[in-house]
Amino acid sequence: MEKISVLIADDHKLIRDTWSFILNNDPRFQVIAECGDSEQAVEAAKLKRPNIVLMDINMLPISGFEATEKIRKVSPASKIIGVSMHSQPAYAKKMLQIGAKGYVTKNSSKEEMMKAILEVHQGNKYICEEIKNNISELVLEENKDVPNVNALTEREIQIINLIKDGQSSKEIAGNLNISLKTVEVHRHNVLKKLKLKNSASLVNFINNTAAYNA
Repeated sequence: MEKISVLIADDHKLIRDTWSFILNNDPRFQVIAECGDSEQAVEAAKLKRPNIVLMDINMLPISGFEATEKIRKVSPASKIIGVSMHSQPAYAKKMLQIGAKGYVTKNSSKEEMMKAILEVHQGNKYICEEIKNNISELVLEENKDVPNVNALTEREIQIINLIKDGQSSKEIAGNLNISLKTVEVHRHNVLKKLKLKNSASLVNFINNTAAYNA
């Protein structure tokens, strides 16, 4: 079986040496170049045309992002995996947007790095588990602030529809045959359930949703 050729671009010699040792001791891989300079990495990719480029995004004299874009032009068949200490999903997203096929953090295990190389070499995209976990946490955090529409009572929905029609609290009280104070309590509860700050934000919410049709 033909070995997967790898170029390692990282400005830390110890990291380059470590990965070269690990990959060259696995019969599936062969490290054909190591670069501590991003411009050198572009030139090496152009000359050697590796199957895989492990690109540290924090490089000099140009960033790993810029180097990735250049390698995509001079060696389009080379598939690039971004490697970084940064575990924020935004970095992974940017690398993928400019043409990288994978992203792993420096907290990833050697097994995960090898898995990333194999997956990307086979034509798939790969995002390491740390990034995936961080994305999940962000989604869960965002969902905490989603208005709890389902928690509204029938009476509260009635009041929302009347507010939508432009009625004041006094008019709503008269139409529903309840006290003004009761209307205000309902309005307060609606704001709380929808996680809105004030009546103005409630009106804005109503105007921007079709959830409540009379």
